[in-house]
Amino acid sequence: MDAKDILGLPKNSFPALEKKSRPHKESHRKPDGISREVYALTGGVPPLMPSLDSSQLKKKPPSHEKITWQWLPFTNSARKDNLQLYHWVRVVNGVPPTGDYSFAKYNKSVDVVKYTDEEYDKYLTDPMWTKEETNQLFDLCQRFDLRFIIIADRFPSSRTVEELKDRYYSVSRAILIARASSTGDVATHPLVKEPYNVSQEIERKRALSMVLSQTRQQERRDEEVLVEAKRIAELRTPAKAVEESQLAPSNAGAEVTGRAVPGETASPSNAQLPSITFPDNASTLASLRILRVYLRTYALDQMVQATSSSAGPRTVKRIEQTLLDLGVNLKPRVPTKAVCAEHLELRKEMLTLLNLQKQVQYKEAEGSPFRDGSYNEAPGTPKDWTFIPDTMNFGGERVSKKDQKRKGHGHPSSSAHKRPRKKASEF
Repeated sequence: MDAKDILGLPKNSFPALEKKSRPHKESHRKPDGISREVYALTGGVPPLMPSLDSSQLKKKPPSHEKITWQWLPFTNSARKDNLQLYHWVRVVNGVPPTGDYSFAKYNKSVDVVKYTDEEYDKYLTDPMWTKEETNQLFDLCQRFDLRFIIIADRFPSSRTVEELKDRYYSVSRAILIARASSTGDVATHPLVKEPYNVSQEIERKRALSMVLSQTRQQERRDEEVLVEAKRIAELRTPAKAVEESQLAPSNAGAEVTGRAVPGETASPSNAQLPSITFPDNASTLASLRILRVYLRTYALDQMVQATSSSAGPRTVKRIEQTLLDLGVNLKPRVPTKAVCAEHLELRKEMLTLLNLQKQVQYKEAEGSPFRDGSYNEAPGTPKDWTFIPDTMNFGGERVSKKDQKRKGHGHPSSSAHKRPRKKASEF
């Protein structure tokens, strides 16, 4: 007897709760050659470094080889103190390995130039450096392998890193040149080909410190400036092409208007004298500074386009043809600064000449009818014709026929003696 029997409840009044189904985990098979502990730690993640083949892990040595590990001494050519050290060595069939220490090949040292007292007195004297300081500098360079930060810390006198570098490289360069039989033998040596520049090194470190000391706001501002400069450079070419395409029809219409016929008179209200203004080349050079590196011929092309922007394409062709007739190249063969300036000045003068020629044509077209005396009289009214208006009173009422008859029977009007008015169809 249980609680359900006491309360009179059926046996199955409370249905059994359904068990939540757990998601089925995909079983990954452990690869061969890896222990279960290692595989559980890595979780099946592939290693970053390439691992050995699993077949090599269980590979057994040949039966004829007997391998043992022995604690044996070894020699190291990198050490100069003859210190005797030991390590575990893999010995095969009782024959220990021979040769130098395997890591001795990684010991690299800098070959520092050595000089004698005679060479110092003859080539290396410097009023800013004494012989004792120079000897101490070269000893520290040999000891610390040209690590000038450590050398400056260990140097007895207060010298900057740039001063130590300048003294070391200048002495080494002078010794190499003095010992060479000819200058060409050491011309390709790095110390001779590219001498150390103290001012450039100081300026480089100053600029680097400025960059490293920038705040987040300054870095974002510099990035915005660079992005804006790049956007302007990208939009510059399409906008210029659209502007040239818009200027071309207007320039062509101005040239057509400029070709006046001698028999026609150009109206001052419709015909305007062509005027040309030369842009300032400073704006073109300022826009080119965005590129930082550009050819002088490219800058010349940009200035020529800016100068010829207000002229039509036919005018530009006339200028080019005139240059060819004069034997002048369209692009200078030696584009120096002076030559490019003279070339631009010549193009400006030719544009001015063509502008003046157009103005002369306009003036001649305006004055040609007055010189020829060819006046075309407009058809006028004959002198013997008299215009008789309709008989209308001030009120706008037409005179009646009875009044006209009454006047006709009476005294003759003064208009009877005049020639009758002609119809409009006779004009």
